[in-house]
Amino acid sequence: PRSAMDHQPKFFENLSGTGKAIGVLTSGGDAQGMNAAVRAVVRMGIYVKAKVYFVYEGYQGMVDGGDNIVEVSWESVSSILQVGGTVIGSARCKSFRTREGRLQAAYNLVQRGITNLCVIGGDGSLTGANLFREEWSGLLEELAQNGKFIDEEAVKKYAYLNIVGMVGSIDNDFCGTDMTIGTDSALHRIIEVVDAIMTTAQSHQRTFVLEVMGRHCGYLALVSALACGADWVFIPEYPPEEGWEDSMCFKLSENRARKKRLNIIIVAEGAIDCHNKPITSEKVKDLVVQRLGFDTRVTILGHVQRGGTPSAFDRILASRMGVEAVLALLEATPATPACVVSLSGNQAVRLPLMECVQMTQEVQKAMDEGRFLEAVRLRGRSFENNLNTYKLLSHKKPDAELPKTNFNVAVLNVGAPAAGMNAAVRAAVRVGITEGHKMFAVIDGFEGFARGKIKEISWGDVGGWTGQGGSILGTKRTLPAKYLEKIADQMRTNNINALMVIGGFEAYLGLLELSAAREKYDEFCVPMVMVPATVSNNVPGSDFSIGADTALNTITDTCDRIKQSASGTKRRVFIIETMGGYCGYLANMGALAAGADAAYIFEEQFDIRELQANVEHLTEKMKTSIQRGLVLRNENCNENYTTDFIYQLYSEEGKGVFDCRKNVLGHMQQGGAPSPFDRNFGTKISAKAMQWISKKLKETYRKGKVFANTEDSVCLLGMRRRNLVFQPVAELKTETDFVHRIPKEQWWLKLRPLMKILAKYKTSYDVSDSGQLEHVAMHSPKEAETGAI
Repeated sequence: PRSAMDHQPKFFENLSGTGKAIGVLTSGGDAQGMNAAVRAVVRMGIYVKAKVYFVYEGYQGMVDGGDNIVEVSWESVSSILQVGGTVIGSARCKSFRTREGRLQAAYNLVQRGITNLCVIGGDGSLTGANLFREEWSGLLEELAQNGKFIDEEAVKKYAYLNIVGMVGSIDNDFCGTDMTIGTDSALHRIIEVVDAIMTTAQSHQRTFVLEVMGRHCGYLALVSALACGADWVFIPEYPPEEGWEDSMCFKLSENRARKKRLNIIIVAEGAIDCHNKPITSEKVKDLVVQRLGFDTRVTILGHVQRGGTPSAFDRILASRMGVEAVLALLEATPATPACVVSLSGNQAVRLPLMECVQMTQEVQKAMDEGRFLEAVRLRGRSFENNLNTYKLLSHKKPDAELPKTNFNVAVLNVGAPAAGMNAAVRAAVRVGITEGHKMFAVIDGFEGFARGKIKEISWGDVGGWTGQGGSILGTKRTLPAKYLEKIADQMRTNNINALMVIGGFEAYLGLLELSAAREKYDEFCVPMVMVPATVSNNVPGSDFSIGADTALNTITDTCDRIKQSASGTKRRVFIIETMGGYCGYLANMGALAAGADAAYIFEEQFDIRELQANVEHLTEKMKTSIQRGLVLRNENCNENYTTDFIYQLYSEEGKGVFDCRKNVLGHMQQGGAPSPFDRNFGTKISAKAMQWISKKLKETYRKGKVFANTEDSVCLLGMRRRNLVFQPVAELKTETDFVHRIPKEQWWLKLRPLMKILAKYKTSYDVSDSGQLEHVAMHSPKEAETGAI
């Protein structure tokens, strides 16, 4: 890659798995994405020359042995990436809870030389694995004493068992990780149902009570409430106050009076009141019918949430975690505690398993004892931020209770449309109103601004916006430079005291132009903030942009369908062109999520030799049982090696071995309803940006006027590694390749070797960031305000 890393890379070539045997099992409830994790463990294990075994039916298969523990090959995990559930099965196992059962399991593993175990499951499964590890040497000695099972030599040779866990749970109820495998896919199922219900409910003026999973954890309920703008949400960690029945009914009737045709209430299955008594969906429905007489329906989603294909996020998360788990097993020593591979921000980290389990149990204890604020805090920064943002956006205070700042704030969308922009505008408007500002919407970006397309926008105007794709305000790529005078006039006429720009690379360039114009126009000496929103994910200063996740899911879904069509026709290679300008994010991450054989991107130059090597690679692949290929190409990766050229080259070179098809995905990647991630990310990042504007307005208000002309008053709010960070746009100039409209350094390039490894290419993988075991950090309440998504 062109980006120069500022540290000395450490590569994993010296971590040979020769002679090691790794067992992989899934346990507990199934979750979408588990198969992606299994696939990554198997392929990475084989890649480093270890033997890899499937343990079918979880711990039950480990106890039963025989055909339940089978060595697997590279092809064994072909075509499982897009399959929901777990192909190696999962079962509850009473016998593993007894010492006799664990004795039998140890014997079955030693027979095959397995002393490395990768367990994908919930906290119960991982706790069981840790106990097994602690007892391991004792179990072997007992087997040796019995004489007939194993000898002393085997006891010495297999003296230690290494355990690495990955959390597969749709509830996201495990402390220490921002997201568990399966959670994002479950949110996709919930939001699909909510979107479908919203259309019918609006026709009939109905109230819907939706029950979602989460016996002990309200994450799914909370995030889906945030993502669909629900009127009320019930979660176990944060029960409603006494008298909630009156408050809820008052709010529902108030919303109906404001001409809102639809009410949605989301209930987690484990919801409780402040006396630890259950709040059921039926109870909520009866209350609404009796008190308000509203036409009310209950929908219990149940196991629908576990089903379907895994989302792009879950596939990438599980693939990253699977590779990290194998690295952790290779590096493990007898002194290393059992660890769990977790996600913090966008980084894979390793944490001691029992620290995470202990904190997860602490949450339940706090809830049982009625310490609900403590329970929310123990869930982590991400959960706490979700709750605070939901509280901020869901309920409008009476006008008399709102502060009055006399500040006017304008919101506009700039650049190409991106799913999630509307959720960001809604959050900005509502937080702005809560802070006491007058909010103005600018139609059609900077061009509309110059033409005076500005109107005041109220709380109710943005109701129901979270699920809408595209940009309701309208958006254009036009930059402000040629309209500076007219925009300054409009700023003066409407007395605009701050600007919030939601958009892509043009929004970034626009802010640079406006800040440069401050010397000439005082009107631009106001706080300005940008929230990145573009499918290309090419804005400097942020690892993620609103809209990129939705585009990635569109690409992944299309690749799944194309692969399915290819399964009927043997020996076929598909070449798919993705959007992204010069940024290869969509092509690279789409390839990782879809299990592609190659991805051509601008950031990593390639030549005819590499194209030839890919053709040879695919030719070899066609000799195996996997007789289809998938190649992704970023639209601007090379001006000469076009999609047509690559298609013709592959067709010619593959004659007699495979045939070729091409597909240009085009603008469908910008459309559609936003994914749960984009709704949630857009909502939270925008709310935070608006709070920053309020702070800056107070700081720069002097003698009846706002005057801000310092660099730190024009910022971009981006996700950097593990935190949300405000960065002056002037400082980001040095990080930007303006010719190709991309950041000079991009974090996802480090994941590029993963795609190659999982497609069976020899490559180098920099593991400098992994390897250190961290500790589960307890955060202070203040921290929740400053950092994580």
